Amino acid sequence: MTYPINGSCQCGGVTYQLLEPPLKVFACHCKECQKLSTSAFSITAVVNADAVKFQGEMADWQRAADSGNINAAKFCPTCGNRIYHYNPSDPKKIKLKPSNLSDTSLINPTAHVWVSEKQAWYTIPEGVEVYAKQS
Repeated sequence: MTYPINGSCQCGGVTYQLLEPPLKVFACHCKECQKLSTSAFSITAVVNADAVKFQGEMADWQRAADSGNINAAKFCPTCGNRIYHYNPSDPKKIKLKPSNLSDTSLINPTAHVWVSEKQAWYTIPEGVEVYAKQS
């Protein structure tokens, strides 16, 4: 895979470039991610914050996670696409929503988290890390 990889929201109001490979790609099966994705899980690529260059206006949203940490999000105010999540107390890493990338081949999760809340019909592939809650 060649970097940078371009990404954007559905309407194109927010664009970005991912400059280097993710540190980790995981699928989260928690109920909140099921709501976010309107599917069985949400895919996230953990990246260094300085490895992504964003353009365009983004809106903010946040909630308290079960751990007590703040789970904050940036999203396009026009189309509503989530761009990334982050913990304000750890600004050096962000949780990019990689399905917005032009090349989605990197979104093969190597870990599945919150499998204690996963949909019963989904089978986790063999050979990946599995965590009942957060890793």
